[in-house]
Amino acid sequence: MASFRVVLICLSLAMLSACATQAPATNPVSTVSTQERFGERPGVTVLAAAPAAAVQGQTLYVPVYSEIFDSEADRTFQLTVTLSLRNSDRRQPIILTTLDYYNSGGDRIVTYLDAPIQLGPLASIEVVVDRTNVAGGVGANFIVDWQSAAPVSAPVVEAVMISTASQQGLSFVSPARVIDELQP
Repeated sequence: MASFRVVLICLSLAMLSACATQAPATNPVSTVSTQERFGERPGVTVLAAAPAAAVQGQTLYVPVYSEIFDSEADRTFQLTVTLSLRNSDRRQPIILTTLDYYNSGGDRIVTYLDAPIQLGPLASIEVVVDRTNVAGGVGANFIVDWQSAAPVSAPVVEAVMISTASQQGLSFVSPARVIDELQP
């Protein structure tokens, strides 16, 4: 399991590094399938088809910072971003249908899901954007859509940014904001 996680992280970093060297794509295509990325994780089920009619869900906006301004406006400090998605409900699963990463200009640069995934009760997943990948810039963000077939407690979705470069340690958390409620 640990070796799979290392492979998963390496694949994610390779994909994100490739995005950093290319111009942002209008319709990015993920090079790693949802099954490969999340299929072996405990509590996670990759779904073959669209979920049944959901009665609850949200679209979440998560502001993240792949870099922030340092002491001057023309100097930036690079950060590693960890997006954490946690099903906080103790009884019901939730279904993630969208997990997209956008840059400061509002261009989608990575689509992480090519199929919906189900998070079991209290299950969680994370996505890591390596410190060397500054494609997102200071105004990067994630858009996350989730649904549930039954009323659930809202998931906890937040980003943790960290860097420990040059004898400096910096870390902070950025919570998701609801931008749309899915109506039953």
